[in-house]
Amino acid sequence: MNSDKGRIPIQKLQGHHCFACGTDNPIGLNMQFYHLEDMVCSDIILKKDHEGWENMAHGGIISTLLDEVMSWTVLYFKRTFLVTRKMNMKYIKPVSLGVPLTARGKILDEPGNSRIEVQGEIVDAAGKLLVRSRGEFVMLAENQLTSVSSGLKQEMIHMFEQFK
Repeated sequence: MNSDKGRIPIQKLQGHHCFACGTDNPIGLNMQFYHLEDMVCSDIILKKDHEGWENMAHGGIISTLLDEVMSWTVLYFKRTFLVTRKMNMKYIKPVSLGVPLTARGKILDEPGNSRIEVQGEIVDAAGKLLVRSRGEFVMLAENQLTSVSSGLKQEMIHMFEQFK
């Protein structure tokens, strides 16, 4: 995992059920995030509940980690609502359970039409690359999230205002 030097903790909303970052989901990952240089990162140790093949993390859990850290990269740096449009994954080495991992995201490009491209990676404690992803996200105006309550939207806007 990264040293604490240069980390800026990112405050997230409390009391929501998002599988990846929610604090009220008893089976969720409860990912915590921090800003480091030009990235948003999250340190995590996956457990037996996250297993695919024996002693290896399930690929869907790995893609969830990367989707979430890339989404938070856009949330943090662009302070906007978004949805994932597509993701490409490259699994390079097995992701073991019970070991420190860091998921990190970095904005690559903004090709226009409210689209933004982000790179995600998962590395082990030694910094060895295990998985790489590239995602395309669509930034949305508040009124485009019709299925999201106005209360949650207001909480998100307040959170955006708190980002440094």
